[in-house]
Amino acid sequence: MIKLLLVDDQSLIRQGLKALLELEPDIEVAGEAENGENAIDLVEQLQPDVVLMDIRMPVMDGVAATREIQKRFVGVKILVLTTFDDDAYVTAALQNGAIGYLLKDTPSEELAVAIRAVYKGYTQLGPGIVKKLLTQFSTMPSTQATSVPSNLAELTPREKEVLRLIATGASNREIAQQLYISEGTVKNHVTNILNRLDLRDRTQAAIIANTFLSYLNEPS
Repeated sequence: MIKLLLVDDQSLIRQGLKALLELEPDIEVAGEAENGENAIDLVEQLQPDVVLMDIRMPVMDGVAATREIQKRFVGVKILVLTTFDDDAYVTAALQNGAIGYLLKDTPSEELAVAIRAVYKGYTQLGPGIVKKLLTQFSTMPSTQATSVPSNLAELTPREKEVLRLIATGASNREIAQQLYISEGTVKNHVTNILNRLDLRDRTQAAIIANTFLSYLNEPS
């Protein structure tokens, strides 16, 4: 059972989400919070697996709450669910530890799927979010944009293959099936890729891979 904490300043939204998500047999809505400060207190009390976090809230917004929760509570996954797809919000949420970013027009069945994926550690981004991140990355000054993947040349041919598949949104299991290797081997490759490129997670890896896809597609 996935223990979920709902965080949104609008009571009606929380009630609607709770009613929809409690129809899922493997999701339990353990609590509700109306702002980030309240959310931090409830995370400590309830120890949820996943926090469904709004962004713009009074007292403490979702970005600040995400940052604090990630500092204090290891293992709690945060999935942002908001009406705002502003570039600054997306970037700030992901930089501060959110593992996913969805908009509130996401169908309920897709939201449930995303919650399950986040619970397992997979990044979930709504339609258009990856494009926003790629656009923002591509507009950085060239020195800043090229500094992150400076060690791309150190990747092995197999690691490049894995990185290309990460860019498509493939899970470790899907990558293993496509490359005919074990899922454990894929996890090792992913860890090596993140370490070599000094990246925090698969989301950053996907951004790098999409930005430098032509390089990754070159014969090794």
